[in-house]
Amino acid sequence: MSENIQKDGKLSPKFFFLSLGVLVSLVASVVSFLNLIFQALNKRFPDALNSTYTYGYSSWDYDAIRASLATLIIVFPVFLTLSYFWKKVGSVGLSRVDEIIKKWMVYLILFLSSVVVVVDLVTLVRYFVAGEITQRFLIKVGVTLLVALVSLVYYSSLIKNENKCKGKEIFFGSISLLMVLSAIVWSFTVIGSPKDQRAWRLDERRVQDLQSIQWQVINFWQQKERLPEELKDLSSPLSGFMVPVDPEFEKGLAYEYKKLEGLKFELCATFSAEMPQGWVEYGGGVMPMYGGKDVAVSSMPFPGNGGDSWMHEAGKTCFEREIDKEMFPPFENNR
Repeated sequence: MSENIQKDGKLSPKFFFLSLGVLVSLVASVVSFLNLIFQALNKRFPDALNSTYTYGYSSWDYDAIRASLATLIIVFPVFLTLSYFWKKVGSVGLSRVDEIIKKWMVYLILFLSSVVVVVDLVTLVRYFVAGEITQRFLIKVGVTLLVALVSLVYYSSLIKNENKCKGKEIFFGSISLLMVLSAIVWSFTVIGSPKDQRAWRLDERRVQDLQSIQWQVINFWQQKERLPEELKDLSSPLSGFMVPVDPEFEKGLAYEYKKLEGLKFELCATFSAEMPQGWVEYGGGVMPMYGGKDVAVSSMPFPGNGGDSWMHEAGKTCFEREIDKEMFPPFENNR
């Protein structure tokens, strides 16, 4: 007799932990899936009421999508695997205690799905009354309802007629897999490929370095009333400042500084990609950009960011600056 056919009512540790694993992985998969969709929609369709037009890239703006994406890619296959073995163990035969655990788990899933549907509909009516229904919000509502209804219908079938739900398992499993794969692929079209991400992060570092060099040039002028002749003049063991190097210096890339006439100077760097720009909602959003791409940007990606004053193309870009004596007078004149 199989170990799962227990007429004495004992608890099967295998079935208990399989049930717990299915429940936890299901919740984690649903949460990460919805969060991935919501975050991607926020970037694809920023709300005009809460947006500002900004320049630059900020790596942290992608953290929520990256976390949801990683969780979904790993946890969802775990959920499918655990569900397969959970059904396999349950089909052999369960003890009375295991049957109780199974019913509790299924009813808990149904309860949570019902709550999601109700809250979703209440939120929809609330936003409808406020006149704030947008394309992205309707998509969010539709996706949430779809996820909840799929869970409701499938797990309801386990209670009503478990012996005839084998075909439904394949059907609902295929729908779930299609939804997850679609969300993953679509999210990459919003945030860009890993190669694009790295290129923007490298350029983010370059703009930060150029800003640091710029302020050191200004400080040099205020201290000595002249511009440095070359970059190495800015390095000082007393102040602790060291001229930053390009993150890809091993490829021969380097920051360039050139002293021009008067108080003008020029800073140059070789960038990996064109600088993103677009509408940003609450510090992170997306708008169709160059080449038909959508990229996330930050309203203030760097301290003291000058917005379009650091706009750059892919390749070498130079920035000409001129020190204003009234805005940055020599330090001795302030005494």
